[in-house]
Amino acid sequence: MSAVTSQQNSDLVWDLQKIHQHQRARDFVKLFENRFCVFSGSVKQLYTNYSIFFPEEADRQMVILPDPYAFHDTFSHLAADAVQSTGLHVIPGNLIGKKGLYLVISHKDKNVRSVPIPFQEGIRQILRRSNSEDPFLPVLMKGDLREFNDQMPCLHLHRLRLKELAGLSGLERESIRTIITDKLMKLYQESSALNA
Repeated sequence: MSAVTSQQNSDLVWDLQKIHQHQRARDFVKLFENRFCVFSGSVKQLYTNYSIFFPEEADRQMVILPDPYAFHDTFSHLAADAVQSTGLHVIPGNLIGKKGLYLVISHKDKNVRSVPIPFQEGIRQILRRSNSEDPFLPVLMKGDLREFNDQMPCLHLHRLRLKELAGLSGLERESIRTIITDKLMKLYQESSALNA
């Protein structure tokens, strides 16, 4: 199954070779299965309904399999440059000696220290912008499961810019905004129960 997926869409096969704490990374990313949408730049698609697998025959790989019966949950013809890196990471609290999940911005300038904020509060701030002209719509891409400071697994968040989706109709753009925002709202409501 993974071989077929990798031939058709290599962006859905994530290599986890560089991750040291493999089992912990697997457990961490499963917390967010179907909670964040996944974007594939190679086929210009956004997947909103998928499953995460770790094939036994493929050492240290993670495969994202879109639900084949929910084709309406896949958005096509999204320009790759509409998705941008943010430097925003979801980290487990025990990385900073706390419980729960946190959001932290990783600055290119190592001298700039970021203040982690509780995950639920961070999601709340993102949701406050959801109805603006330029909402913050987080998505995942290949490579976003990584290790923070070479210690603990974390998730980097990309951002989908609706303004850059000129090839889509207004209805399609609004559908994308709605589904990502609905997932965020659910994540916000469930975040207190999420423990990494």
